[in-house]
Amino acid sequence: MTTRIVVVGAGYAGLAAAKLAARWTGAEVTLVNAGDRFVERVRLHQLAAGQPLRDLPLAGLLRGTGVRLVVDRVTGIDAGTRTVRLGEHELGYDRLVYAAGSQADLDSVPGAARYAYPLASYPEASRLRAHLADSGDGETVAVVGGGLTGIEAAAELAETLPRLKVRLVTGGVLGEALSLRGRRYLWRTFERLGVDVRECARVAEVRADGLLLAGGGDSAPGDSPRSDRAPGTGAGSDHVAAATVVWTAGFRVSDLARRAGLAVDGAGRMIVDQTLRSVSHPEVSGVGDAAAIRRADGLELRMACATGLPSAQQAVRAMAAELAGREPRPLRYRYLNQCISLGRRDGLVQFVHADDTPREAVLTGRLAALYKEAIVRGTVLFERHPTLPASA
Repeated sequence: MTTRIVVVGAGYAGLAAAKLAARWTGAEVTLVNAGDRFVERVRLHQLAAGQPLRDLPLAGLLRGTGVRLVVDRVTGIDAGTRTVRLGEHELGYDRLVYAAGSQADLDSVPGAARYAYPLASYPEASRLRAHLADSGDGETVAVVGGGLTGIEAAAELAETLPRLKVRLVTGGVLGEALSLRGRRYLWRTFERLGVDVRECARVAEVRADGLLLAGGGDSAPGDSPRSDRAPGTGAGSDHVAAATVVWTAGFRVSDLARRAGLAVDGAGRMIVDQTLRSVSHPEVSGVGDAAAIRRADGLELRMACATGLPSAQQAVRAMAAELAGREPRPLRYRYLNQCISLGRRDGLVQFVHADDTPREAVLTGRLAALYKEAIVRGTVLFERHPTLPASA
């Protein structure tokens, strides 16, 4: 009897997992996704700034693979009967690849769901683009979140839409995962682009006229590479005026795994072993943002395209080995770099140790922008040919 593999989610990890499962096993593979397009999530800040993205129909990316595409929303998973519910329909599975991804966390701060514009999906980025197109000259856009998404969004908006005033508000230090050289370059780039920065500022509430901060915040704390304050952001103020708030401060995952009775962590991500199988339901594998993946040394992989693609390869390789009666190999993963776009003509590549801690070595400027663009283009090439090596 043919093994039935169902993959839930067609993001970077899910699409790759479906194509690999069809290639590396003799199974009948079905990919379920709410939309019929593959979304280059790492480019959504470009879409928000008004730049067009490539149209990538999933049907085209799956052509010739033998993978069956079902465009529908998953409403539940029954781990007992091994079925995936799609409204009034069900899909049975023998093996399930859980790649439900992540979405913006708008519930942690009052007012965020009502007034903020998230940037975690194509509809959200399109909505922000339409809103910014109607914004008046000189209006302020406050980007909340100092992670890579927030940094890239602030730089892209400032470069592409110079008629707007861009501020970045972060609860930590700008570029805190970077080396000192990397942080200094980031500050210089934001100064060149005219981006105001508010560091160590916790957002207590999002309002129609901007942000209410808890405890004020400081634009240049002691461990920042700057010693002066960013213009217009004195530490005593507890309100950041903004006509538009862009929300990149944190992500959350679907509650599908929790409701199905799968073992999950405190954030709702599926807990997996070193072969990326659920620790409670070994017939289910977890990949990408929706899974809590740890290396053998205990280091948890961060949410990123750079970790999602290798996790898809690892999970399907282990599944194929097990179906063939072989012992699956455990996860092996090391970090190489972090690539940050700073608009279309500038970038920052932070080289890191195997555990993701920064080296002092960085690549900056136009070469870094070209490097990052090559990486992003390479993710789509990988989705077309997912047996290629995936690196971070």
